[in-house]
Amino acid sequence: MGVKLKRFKPVPVFLTLLVLAAVCGLRLARLNFFTQLENITYDARMRAALHFPAQTATNLAFVFMDESSIRAVQDGSVGFHFGLYWPREVYGRVVAELAQQRAKAAAFDVLFKDLRPDHPLVEMTDGSFIHSDGYFALQLRRAHNVILADTGDATLPDLFTTNALALGDASTDNDSDGRLRRARAFTDYRRWNPLFQHAAAEYGLDLDGAKIEPGKIILPQIGTTNVVVVPVDAQDDFAVANFIGTNLPPGMAATARAFTMQRVWQMGIVLAAQALHLDLAHARVDLARGQIVLSGRGGVQRVIPVDAAGRFYINWRMTPNDPHLLREPIQGLLAENFLRLQGRTNGLPDAFRGKLVVIGSAAQGNDLADRGATPLSRSTLLAGAYWNIANSVLTGRFIRRASLPLELAVIIIAGLITAFLTWRLRTLAASGAIVLFMLFYTAAAFWTFIRFRFCLPLVFPIVGAMLMEHLMLVTYRVMFEEGQKRRVKSVFSKIVAPDIVNELLEAKTLALGGTRREVTVYFADIRGFTSFTDQSQARLLEYIADRQLSDADVEAAVNEEAREALSTINLYLGAVAGVIKRHNGTLDKYIGDCVMAFWGAPVSNDRQAVDCVEAAIEAQRAIYRLNLDRVAENQRRELQNIVAGAGVPRHKLPILTLGSGINTGMATVGLMGSNEHLFNYTVFGREVNLASRLETVSGHGRIIISDTTFRHLLRHDPALARACVALPPVKVKGIAAEVIIYEVPWRPAEGSPFDEELFSGKPSEGTSFTGIARREGA
Repeated sequence: MGVKLKRFKPVPVFLTLLVLAAVCGLRLARLNFFTQLENITYDARMRAALHFPAQTATNLAFVFMDESSIRAVQDGSVGFHFGLYWPREVYGRVVAELAQQRAKAAAFDVLFKDLRPDHPLVEMTDGSFIHSDGYFALQLRRAHNVILADTGDATLPDLFTTNALALGDASTDNDSDGRLRRARAFTDYRRWNPLFQHAAAEYGLDLDGAKIEPGKIILPQIGTTNVVVVPVDAQDDFAVANFIGTNLPPGMAATARAFTMQRVWQMGIVLAAQALHLDLAHARVDLARGQIVLSGRGGVQRVIPVDAAGRFYINWRMTPNDPHLLREPIQGLLAENFLRLQGRTNGLPDAFRGKLVVIGSAAQGNDLADRGATPLSRSTLLAGAYWNIANSVLTGRFIRRASLPLELAVIIIAGLITAFLTWRLRTLAASGAIVLFMLFYTAAAFWTFIRFRFCLPLVFPIVGAMLMEHLMLVTYRVMFEEGQKRRVKSVFSKIVAPDIVNELLEAKTLALGGTRREVTVYFADIRGFTSFTDQSQARLLEYIADRQLSDADVEAAVNEEAREALSTINLYLGAVAGVIKRHNGTLDKYIGDCVMAFWGAPVSNDRQAVDCVEAAIEAQRAIYRLNLDRVAENQRRELQNIVAGAGVPRHKLPILTLGSGINTGMATVGLMGSNEHLFNYTVFGREVNLASRLETVSGHGRIIISDTTFRHLLRHDPALARACVALPPVKVKGIAAEVIIYEVPWRPAEGSPFDEELFSGKPSEGTSFTGIARREGA
């Protein structure tokens, strides 16, 4: 049969050119909507690239601060102790240790904006004392390899900048959707004369909003419409001829430069420049050609592709878990420095020799948290931008985007191919061909990015040139050449109601996102249920074998045994669940013979830890009372069995206990599930896992709480906290450090003659009447 040739028709050609012109016009308009769509495809390519090998530098390191670092400094395990907010002494010791280990350079992703004379003095080895800021500056000067973060928001103290190796720009330039994809290669910061800074503080002037005009500087006054005009020398727009008022500080000349411009390179670039010996002061910046050329010793050269604003794309190649990235918590360096100061240098490592080190935060739930949205995820360590930028400079592997002429050429070529296929093939075949063409181009764009880090456009070529072109031409063919087919299709289109379509569309955009909340998590496990079911099944098998039951009787016996087992576990779980609800807890789920609940969400609760612990106490007592009733029932059954003699005995009720684990902390709360299955309002995260681990170590009839929960009790119910018993720290699965735990007492003071057997932890089908009689002297 072959492909039918179509005679030339002007309308399809006109439509083809019209669509191409519209798509190219939209591309030139740079609308934010299409930019965000293109960014989504870019993010997908960046995430896909992580799964393929790529050239990576091996001399990068990350010294991080997290929750364990805070605890280590608080408890003094590093040789000294401070609270949550550390004095500069801590960072000075880190600098000193990295210098001792011969680190090539160290970049602080920490902003040291102001001097802190309120910080405690530091005792030197000769017995003298020095201010914490001075100690930090001294270590900066001695190491001479430290890069300090600068964002331009505030002037860094001269004490630090004059002793540091360099400044590194740490400002972020997020895209409109809040994700960090690009960074400025450098920023030119305006450094105002101290006179202007003094006047701005005294008169409320907005230096950031200053307007520089020939012969004058116009400074708006914050909160008013007033402006202050400062005349400047006509020969030098930066020289102040007259200043506000006449009261100049002693020794200050009447004429001085109003401000100077300081170029601060991106911190990752500054870091890599130390290893490659790049001359940043003589970099060739050509924004018109979209490149910055950095030259170094031995003919080393790096060309950074940038846009007109000097921004380049961050190659997020190295995640925090990359095997080529050396990672160490800051407390490790502090402990090594403490040993070094004591003269105990034998065996100290030099893992950071020759390394380019980024020092920043990896915390998640406190003021140290430094996370944000990137192409990789919504919560990425932002310190990773610096080592990834440094990695790009070291390897010379930058992300390059197609130029505007190339993008337009790709759009036109894709549109012409689409028009040819749509017009030459039958409608169904043409649609299939276009789908294959779109898949091929998408795969090619992904492969080009992964292999060469070259980013081809996806949205305009696929959605505009291919899809829109195809739809326009198909619509024309359907309307004017395939009327019968159009009418048939219209019949099917009426079957689906608009409201149903809207509902499905909404379901497709349903997000299972959550929120970070402080919650208290409670795990309560019914102990002995597995042993009970094993004994019950063994007893059932013996019963079946002894009586040689028929298949129908066997099925009936098995079903009865299952009902009894389910009734037993439901009795115990129901008792616990009832207590949870009475104490305003959120019953999360049943996990086999375990109950999971939490407090603090969806409604916030300052006393969540107290409510949870009180619920755990009441649950234990409810189980205790239930067991006493079952022990009494077992006594009656044993007496009945003795009286009945050889008749069918009544089996004793199982006696089960409760093990409880409680922890308080930050966790993710929200709906979990999928579109195909049920949703569950639940909580998950590290602190939830810790609560589960504490339940496993609680044993029989005990309540174990974490140190965080205990501290909450101290604040909100000191009496309950005083009743808790400190236990030796324990190691639990999934937690590196030992966990501090406490036991919450709950047993009645008067006790019961059955307590020994109730809390023995041994599997029990039921308390023996004869054993009880012996204990009571019967």
